[in-house]
Amino acid sequence: MAAFTEWLKTLAPVNQALVGTLFTWLMTALGAAAIFLTRQPSRKFQDGMLGFAAGVMIAASFWSLLAPAIEMSGGSWVPAVVGFLVGGVFLRLVDIALPHLHVYAEDPEGRRSHWKRSILLVTAITLHNIPEGLAVGVAFGAAAIGESTYSVAGAIALTIGIGIQNLPEGLAVAMPLQRSGLTRWKGFMYGQFSGMVEPLAGVLGAVAVIYAQPILPYTLAFAAGAMIFVVVEDAIPEAQRSGNNDIATLGAMVGFALMMTLDVALG
Repeated sequence: MAAFTEWLKTLAPVNQALVGTLFTWLMTALGAAAIFLTRQPSRKFQDGMLGFAAGVMIAASFWSLLAPAIEMSGGSWVPAVVGFLVGGVFLRLVDIALPHLHVYAEDPEGRRSHWKRSILLVTAITLHNIPEGLAVGVAFGAAAIGESTYSVAGAIALTIGIGIQNLPEGLAVAMPLQRSGLTRWKGFMYGQFSGMVEPLAGVLGAVAVIYAQPILPYTLAFAAGAMIFVVVEDAIPEAQRSGNNDIATLGAMVGFALMMTLDVALG
């Protein structure tokens, strides 16, 4: 890990963000690749993993994004609150405008369209990945400008946490695609495609921080607000839709503890 961190420090911050988000995309692809298993995971296992992903995102939102935003602002809560709420509102507006279908839902949401069910499913997961990629990019951008509350190691910790929680997200979109009638290969390709937005969001996040340093606390909080919106609006309800509440809740606790450990230990 130390050697990798030193190598990463030699790269430009935008390239650091690109490497990090390519990793998170790869983890999405690995999750989607589970579609090729002879015996596919049970719904109970999937709900536990969705809960796990929610726990990771909640922990990352505070430990890696909101807490540093408050510290950068000299303890002021204003930038964190404003950025957090704007992030949630932004994702809600996208949620309204873009047609999509949540994993276990029957009816699509957003603007009415004639898109196929498979496209609507991929769109929903893609929406999840925008704030995740943005968070990674902002973290590497903050480390690059010498912000004392951030380091490359801390950005790597955030990247690892988001990458781990992308595993169940890749699986969550690939399996319903197969059930909708697609082949396993197409289900995998569509599932991993949902993670392709993360490198783009990551690079944009890094660029925004580098060229607009004064808005860094707002940008961090914005990413946190967008992620919490995804967790509350989709991840937790989907994980508990089938009645596996206890398993989903325990998964969320484990995910939160893991992300907190990564952030404190590496950051």
